[in-house]
Amino acid sequence: MKKVTPGFEVLLKETNGIGPALMNTILLLSEKSALDKKTHELAYISALVASKNTSGLPFHIQQATELGATKEEIKSAILVPLPILGIQVADGLAYLSDIPD
Repeated sequence: MKKVTPGFEVLLKETNGIGPALMNTILLLSEKSALDKKTHELAYISALVASKNTSGLPFHIQQATELGATKEEIKSAILVPLPILGIQVADGLAYLSDIPD
C-alpha cells in the first residue's frame, strides 16, 4: 500500500488477522457506497479532518487524485467541516502542498 502510516502497516501485519479484517470492512463499505469512488474518497478526507486523524490524509489524498479529484476539490473537502469545527481543520490544508497544481 502506498503512503500508509507505519502504525497502519503494523495493524495489518501484527494483529492476528484483526487488521486485515478491518481493511476488508473498509473496502466493503467503499464498494457498497452509493457514492462514486472519487466522491467517497473526498467524503473520507472530510471525515479524517473532522476527526483530527490527519495521519491518513496522504494516503486518501493520493487515492482521490488517482480517481481524478483536483486540488480544489480536495481543498473543498478539507474545508467542509470548517463551519462546524472551526479553525482546527486548517491543519489538513498543509497536505495540499503535496498535490501538483
